[in-house]
Amino acid sequence: MQTLSIIVPCFNEEAVIEESHKRLKKVIDELSTLQSEIIYINDGSTDQTAWMLSKIAANDKQVKILHFSRNFGHQPAVTAGIHYCTSDLAVIIDADLQDPPELIPELIETLKREQANVVYCVRENRKGESIIKKLTAKLFYRSMNYLSEINFPLDTGDFRLIDRQVMDEFKKFREKGKYIRGIISWIGFKQVPFKYKREARFAGDTKYPLRKMLHFAATAMLYFSKKPLKLATGLGFITVLIGIIYGVWILLGKIFGFTHAISGWSSIIILIVFFGGVQLLTVGVLGQYIGILFDEIKDRPEYIVEKEVNF
Repeated sequence: MQTLSIIVPCFNEEAVIEESHKRLKKVIDELSTLQSEIIYINDGSTDQTAWMLSKIAANDKQVKILHFSRNFGHQPAVTAGIHYCTSDLAVIIDADLQDPPELIPELIETLKREQANVVYCVRENRKGESIIKKLTAKLFYRSMNYLSEINFPLDTGDFRLIDRQVMDEFKKFREKGKYIRGIISWIGFKQVPFKYKREARFAGDTKYPLRKMLHFAATAMLYFSKKPLKLATGLGFITVLIGIIYGVWILLGKIFGFTHAISGWSSIIILIVFFGGVQLLTVGVLGQYIGILFDEIKDRPEYIVEKEVNF
């Protein structure tokens, strides 16, 4: 009999965790052809999430829990779930019920029918989200495809089904700033889409405010593309070209009398600011890559597990 693990990262989800577990439990009870379990990763929650999960696990041996020593972030939590998973199949799903657990049997059926290694879920619409968030999400995925050396599926999240072969390959990745949906796309094998309608959060607040979204987007782009460095080089070339053209224009103007080098302080200041801005942008991009190298060289663990339950 094949085995299935449902990987659920949790951070301050006390308002939704009971309903989430109820729906997940109903799904795995209906999957009679699979031996199933749920792996909750408590990502350093500061509310009652840890206590509620421990209570659930005490009454249900199909539930396993990893308690982190502090909040390490969503991607390290998912990474830990995959690292600890020993099943043939794994579903990655958030606890907020925006991604309906009831779709899991359809994902498994799609994987078997298509003989695929990955079924990634594509959002046809996103309920309960602002127009700005929807637009920035669309911009992010399309920018990633433009900047990256590989193509990523558009409008997808971490909600997906992966098989043992993909999990084994994923465990070989040692970088710390993981962009998991990007890594899984990079791994390859046969990957097929599954379209669905994303619901609004059942309860609680989003765990991805603007600051975290920007940090997540920056990590994804810098880890999967060298094009920002090429862009900085291109800007440097353009500014040098502008400087040469401007210098020739001043020289010819001085010779033929159609301009006066002593005048034009405004244009000089504008050029100084322009060139200075380009230099700072270039240094900033380079600094981001150096920062990534610094984090990787330190080789600190992505997460620290304080306690394991039912493993």
